[in-house]
Formats: sequence, structure tokens, C-alpha cells
Amino acid sequence: MPSKNTKLYSLILIAADLAVLAIVFFIAYYVRTQIDHRDLLHTVYWRDYVVGFACIAPIWVLTYASMGLYSANIYNRRLVEWGRVLLGTLMGILLVIGWEYATRMYIFPARLVALYVFVGSVLSVIVIRELLRIIRSLLYRYGKGISRVLIVGNSSATKDIAEALSSTQKSGYRIVALAGPKHCVPVGLDIKHFSSTDSALKQIHTLGITTIIQTDLYDSEERNQRILGAAQINHIQYNFIPGEAEFYTGKNTVDVFLGYPMITVSQTPLVGWGAIAKRIFDLLASLVMLIIILPILAVLSLLQILFNPGPVFYISKRLSQFSKPILLLKFRTMRPEYGKKDASLEFEDMGRHDLAEEYRKNRKVKDDPRVTPFGRFLRSTSLDELPQIFNVIRGDLSLVGPRPILPQEVKFSSSRAALLHSVKSGVTGLWQVSGRSELSFDERIELELYYAQNWSFWLDLRILFKTIGVVLRKTGAR
Repeated sequence: MPSKNTKLYSLILIAADLAVLAIVFFIAYYVRTQIDHRDLLHTVYWRDYVVGFACIAPIWVLTYASMGLYSANIYNRRLVEWGRVLLGTLMGILLVIGWEYATRMYIFPARLVALYVFVGSVLSVIVIRELLRIIRSLLYRYGKGISRVLIVGNSSATKDIAEALSSTQKSGYRIVALAGPKHCVPVGLDIKHFSSTDSALKQIHTLGITTIIQTDLYDSEERNQRILGAAQINHIQYNFIPGEAEFYTGKNTVDVFLGYPMITVSQTPLVGWGAIAKRIFDLLASLVMLIIILPILAVLSLLQILFNPGPVFYISKRLSQFSKPILLLKFRTMRPEYGKKDASLEFEDMGRHDLAEEYRKNRKVKDDPRVTPFGRFLRSTSLDELPQIFNVIRGDLSLVGPRPILPQEVKFSSSRAALLHSVKSGVTGLWQVSGRSELSFDERIELELYYAQNWSFWLDLRILFKTIGVVLRKTGAR
């Protein structure tokens, strides 16, 4: 919901970044050429260095922009912003080095200048953005630059938005009035309440409203037009935010169809080029990983033959993207006679009705008697899942995604199975880094639905790095 203030703040960030980069480039050059008297790698005169910076600075800022650093969705989230600054600065340095290599026209007179620029830019950009954040919060606290908001609607989203924007110091919005049912007004929020939309629109000037947020389209076209018309007549901002939860998940695009605005809602953001990029990354990363773990696979296969007689691998039929059946490859951890039918039925055959009931309830059991001693070691270290790298190379799985479920598990989440399978299943996922076997079946499904609806390349990288820590700590493994 960009406003004039958020756009102005973005422009201030751009100006601040350019100023900081200019200062850092100057200091880096001065320190290496004037204070450090060692020989330089290349002779770059001051004038040429300034021209080089003037050429590279706009591209550097465009790189920051491509990382979302001038978007409120990023600069309002401190840790995400810091990570993007680090990555964006690294990309900027690589662009300069790439330019030098391709053209033989040098900007940095020595390698240390590049290092000084990288470290100085990261630290300085973060510091100046923190200072700007503090200044902005102070201005908001004293009522400077805030948007005075009238919320119109009667859905659950109406109350959620009012609560989210109630912290003026952070949001830059001050909820002045709400037109809708009384229960939509958050408890403890001191605002003007109108049961009638028309009554609220008549007091736009009196209340100093600068923004109208509507969360519901009413049956009456005339009523909707009055709300939009009031914003147009008073020259204030108007925003329509759909109250239906489906509009906040997946990937949404707005286009014009036959002269009408059209919102296209996809089940997941993982469509188009995103899906292609993810597949390329999966293939390249899994091939590199295969080279690294091939000796481990060979050793584990030998140990399987020695300590767990029978088939080395266990092949299980699972469901992946679009509920497509795949053959999942793992090291066998159970005795050869087990794993051929639903676990609850096998526990019944063993006379363990308690375990059968536990499995039906949680889709797992704490102490599975079917697992061999060596199988327990494989499960506790997650080494049993290493062969799934072949599933990734084949395209059956992704490195990151929802856990591939058993065909019989569909009935436990039939209403959500379609959305869960809108993306390819993965070797690891949110459930593995959020508790693994310690989570209930329903909690796991909720996490995996969140992943399917909120996928991003950055989320994949975070899960991959967290998976390493979880495996090393053996968190929740069974």
C-alpha cells in the first residue's frame, strides 16, 4: 500500500545510498593510494576513479533496487534488509570486477580497494538506514508524515488491518475511523466508529482523512461508487484490499482484460521462471552434492550389507507435485518383512494395537519396533535420506519442498492436498527445520501449506542452511 510518504522515503534511501557509496569509494581510494604506500596493481588516476564511480553508481543502485531494498516490504524488516544489503553489495563488487576483466579498464587501483569498498559499503549502508529508521519513527511519533486512515469493511480482514496499522510509529498510518460492525474495531483502539458508511464519508474533512482503505465490495454498486467517489472528490488516496484469504496466498498478478482490471490468483508463487530457476538450481546443486557424498553412499551401502542384511535400499511409493506418484529411494531402515503396507496394519498384525492407534493419530510412533539397530542410526543421523539425491536429479523431487506423502495419507488432508501438491515435494522443508518428528501431522501440513503459498528463492536457501544445523544436532529425528 504505497503512499506519498513511502515513495518519498524510498527516494531518500536512494539518495542516502548514493551519498554513502560515494564517501566509501573516496575513503577506500584515499587510504590505499595516499596512506598505504605499497605499489599499486593498476595506475588509476583520481579523475578516472571518479568517472568510474559515476558510471557504476547507478548500476549499483539498480542492483539494490532489484533486491527490493527500496520496497517497504524489505526495508521494514531489519534482518531481511541487512541480508539484502550484504548480497547486493557483493553483486555490486562483482559487477565492477567483471567490468574490469571484460574491458581492461580498471576502476580499483588495488585489490584492497575492492575489499575496503565492500566492507565499508555494507557497514555504512546498514548504519545510515538504521539512522533513517530512527528519524522516521521519531517523526511518526510526533505526527509528522503519517497517513490518517478511514477503514471501510465488515470482514475479518477489516479488523486485522486495523490492528496491523495501529502502531503508528512503525506503520506510518494512524487509524482515525472505521465504518463497519462494532466487532471489527480492535479492543483498546481509540478511534471513531461509524455503523454507516455514508456517515463516515461526510466527516472526511472534519477527521482529516488522507487515506481510505476498503476491504469489502458491497452488493450495491452505487455504495461502492460513493466510497471511491468520496476519495476522488477529496483528492485523497483510495486502496481496495480484498478481504478473502485466497488473495493473500500464492502469486497474484493484476492485468487489464477487456478494459477491466483482472486479478489472477495462482496457488503458489512457484510458477513460470521461478519454477525453471528452481529446477536448474536443484539439478546443479544435486550433481555437485552427489560428487561429494558418493563415497559416503558407498560406505553406507557396505555397512547395510554387513549390519542390516537384505535389500540395501527401500523404495516407497509417494505422491509429489500434482499428486503424481513417484518412487522414493531411501536406505532401508526396517526389517525386510515390513514396510510393504500401511504401518497401522502392520502394527495390528504384530498385536501392537497401541502403536496402531498412535500411528493413526499422529502418522508416526515414538519407538518403532520394525526398525533395526543400524536403521535407528541411519534415521537419527538422517543418512537414510541421502539416496533421495537421485530423485532430485531425475526431477521427482526438489531439494526443498513439502514432504512427499504416502497415498493413504491423502484422506487425512483431502481438503488441502491439492494446494499442498501445487509444488514439487522436497528432500527437506519447513517441517524438518521446525521440529521434524516432534510436530503433529496437522502442524506439519500447516507448515508445508505455508511454504507452498509463500515460496521464494530466499526461503529455499534459508531452509537448506537450517537443515544442516538440524541434521548435525539430530533435532527431532526418528
